[in-house]
Amino acid sequence: MVEKPYPQTANIVSEKSNIGLSVKNLIAIVSAVGIGVWSYFGLTQRITELETAKQLMEADLLKAADQKVIDQEQTMLVEWLAKNQEGIQSDMQPIMSNQVNIEFLKEQVNTLQKKVEKLQDKVREANGSN
Repeated sequence: MVEKPYPQTANIVSEKSNIGLSVKNLIAIVSAVGIGVWSYFGLTQRITELETAKQLMEADLLKAADQKVIDQEQTMLVEWLAKNQEGIQSDMQPIMSNQVNIEFLKEQVNTLQKKVEKLQDKVREANGSN
């Protein structure tokens, strides 16, 4: 005769079912669940704060990037001044080279004046000795 090892019984869970769990293990499970929930909400809050900060920063950047009428006027003035400065520099080049030429010509005139004076002295000497 073959015996069945265990009788087949249905496991029924009801209000009156008992669980063999120590208080220590129950506190550990409740604590782990509590810490998990607290961590989840902490991370969710931090992510929300970071996303809000990012959105505010992007809004500030977009707002700062918009050119206002005053900014456009200042840009136009800067461009106009740059063009004028380039024109002034191109006008100054011949003036600076003229200054060099004037200095050279002054030296030449001084040299010629000295030579003329020497010639005049020689002429006077020649007229005076005759």
